[in-house]
This record gives sequence, C-alpha cells and structure tokens, in this order.
Amino acid sequence: MRGTLRRFAIFISILILVAFAVFLVNQTTQIVALAARISPLFAQALLWSLVAVFTICVLVPIYLFLRLPKRLVPPASDDVPEFDEHLKTLGKRLRANPALKGMPLDSRPDIESALSTLERHSDKLIQGAASQVFVTTAISQNGSLDAFLVLAVNSRLIWKLAHVYYQRPSLRDMIYLYANVASTALIASSLEEIDIAEQLEPVLATGVGSVAAVVPGTSLLLNSLTTGAANAFLTLRVGIVAKSYCSALVLPPRGVLRRSAAVAAAGMLGTVTASGARRVTQGFVRASRRKVGGMVSGVGDRVEDAWDWLARLWRPGGEEPEPDTT
Repeated sequence: MRGTLRRFAIFISILILVAFAVFLVNQTTQIVALAARISPLFAQALLWSLVAVFTICVLVPIYLFLRLPKRLVPPASDDVPEFDEHLKTLGKRLRANPALKGMPLDSRPDIESALSTLERHSDKLIQGAASQVFVTTAISQNGSLDAFLVLAVNSRLIWKLAHVYYQRPSLRDMIYLYANVASTALIASSLEEIDIAEQLEPVLATGVGSVAAVVPGTSLLLNSLTTGAANAFLTLRVGIVAKSYCSALVLPPRGVLRRSAAVAAAGMLGTVTASGARRVTQGFVRASRRKVGGMVSGVGDRVEDAWDWLARLWRPGGEEPEPDTT
C-alpha cells in the first residue's frame, strides 16, 4: 500500500513539475517576443536575465537544503556503534532546551530522565489538541470541514511536538517526522488495534445520562459525541506516534508503535471524552432550554392576546374589536 502511494506521489510530482516547466517556457517566450519588438538586443539581455533568475531560484533552495544539519534518526538497536553517537547528538540538542535547564545530560539515564520530563509536557499538548478536535467536530457535524480541521490540528500538533524535543528542528527533521507519522498513523487502513466503542460507551453514558430522559434530540447528541470522540482518538494516536519518534533512543518498529500508540491513546481518551462530552452536553442543554423557553413564551403571548380580545368583546356596551393577527 505504501509503495503504491509512494509511486503515485512521484508520478504526480513529475507531472506537476513538467506542467510548470512548460508554463514557464511558454510565458518566457512570450515576454522575450514582446521585448524583441522593442529591440533584439533588449530581448537577448532579458532572456539571459530571466534564465539567471530561474537558475538562482532553483539552485539556492537546493544548496540551503544540502547545508542543513543531518536529521536525527535513531539507530535500529542500542547495540550498534552508532548508538553512542546518537546519544551525544541527542544530548547536545536537549541542552538547548529551556525546559531542561540545569538537568544533567551526560549519560543515558540522564537523557531518559530528561525525555520523561518532555513527555509530560507533550502529553498536555496532545490532550489539548484532542479536546479541541472533540468539541469542534462534535458541534460541526460537517464531514468535509471536519476532515480539514483534523488535518490542520494534527499537522500543527506534530510541529509543536517537534519543537518541544528539538527546539529548532531542521527541514530534514520535519520531513522525516511528518513522513513517519503519516505512514504509521495517518495512512493506517483501519483501527483494528482496539475497539473504540468499548472506550466510548461508559464515558458517553456518563456524559449524557443525566439529560437523556428530559432533553429531546438525545440521539443527535449521542451521534455528535461519538463523532467527536472518534476524531479525538485519531488525534491522540497521531500525537503519541509523533512523540514516540521524537523521544525514541532506538528506532521503534512501525507495527509495534502503531499498536502501542492505540493503547496509549485509549488510555487518554477517557479524560478527553469526559471533559468534551460535559462541555458539549451543557451547550446542548442550554440551547434546548432557550428553544423550549422561546416556544413557551410565544404560546403564552398568544394566549394573553386572545384573553384580552375576549375580555373586550364581552365588555358591557363595548364594540367587537378587531382580533390581533400579529
């Protein structure tokens, strides 16, 4: 599956580059032809100037990319010679982190303790992003909008997590991290690792049980909460996968990481869902009260108008008034 997607992305990229090159050549030809009407010498100078600008625009980004520091990739095992070098490089990056100021980072236990400190901060970011996704998608109920929202929040979450661990991640770091998170979490074909329904049922029952008997439209509320909880679970899993890659001392196998991320996300899901369900339910109840209160108020006004009309009608010596049709 990943190989097919990679080949598809390569061919699409080539198609876009070729189309852009054809467009660029066509526009350049038209500009040079227009300049030739003024002067052939001016057209020649303009042509070579444009070629120089295009060359600089292509070569400078390539040069800057090649000058970037080597991305931080954990070795496959802690038994290989590259592991010690990885620890040194990771220690240098962690020393620049203000959250670890004053902490010793000279040995593996020191680095593991520092990573545990950063993991606690990362968990807060992950739960905050999941809560945002839960509430927003539960209220939105728009599939296309929800998809863009979840993608935006997840992308920003990965960016934040990278800065928690790397402080100033290079472009190579971000490309490596986004690619691995996407292949591990975002492009997963299913969520067979865990039954989300088992995690959602007790939490949602607690969140809406107190209003189920008195508020109409509870089925809509349950559907909204289920949608929000499912999207929150995906956000939790993406954040945990990103955190695992950033804090890994050795490269974790994708299959193991995917399953462990699902289990960890399920552990966080209860807190996120309980808080989000309470907020959405309270908003739902307030909206229902306003709706019902408005209906009752409207009926009361009509009854009062009818009573006044009848009182004037049967008043001694009075004339039949025109009924209020407003």
